[in-house]
Amino acid sequence: MDKQRFTLAVLTIVPLVVACGSEKAGGGSGSVDEQRSVTGVDWRVQGITADGAAQQVHGKPWLAFDAKTGKVGGLLGCNSVGATATVRAGHITLGRPSTTRMMCDASLMGTERALLGLFGGRVSYRVDHDTLTLTSGNGTIVRAVAGE
Repeated sequence: MDKQRFTLAVLTIVPLVVACGSEKAGGGSGSVDEQRSVTGVDWRVQGITADGAAQQVHGKPWLAFDAKTGKVGGLLGCNSVGATATVRAGHITLGRPSTTRMMCDASLMGTERALLGLFGGRVSYRVDHDTLTLTSGNGTIVRAVAGE
């Protein structure tokens, strides 16, 4: 009888152990959910909070951080931007921006002014799946999603 109980216990427990051992991380993707890097991605700006108020995003602003060159480039809404960018765990030090000097619609220029609030200092960042959140010392918060 002990041999039968042992066999029954093994036949009951083994499938449970195998099932638990094959749980998939990251919502069932089959692999551990790796955090997306802040560098090497075109981040499309979706939301800006400046001076404590949500700003409407106009145009198609984006930012891309390049670890090899130590720079950031992108579009602020109207003008292109470039600056030095030193990416460290949890923060980025952004240099003074260099931009083209086109004048555009006031709404595009408003988006641009808000995004310029990130530059010339240290910003913290957080990547959550395909969403990047940048927060500057002056309170500017930018939310962006990874481009395709």
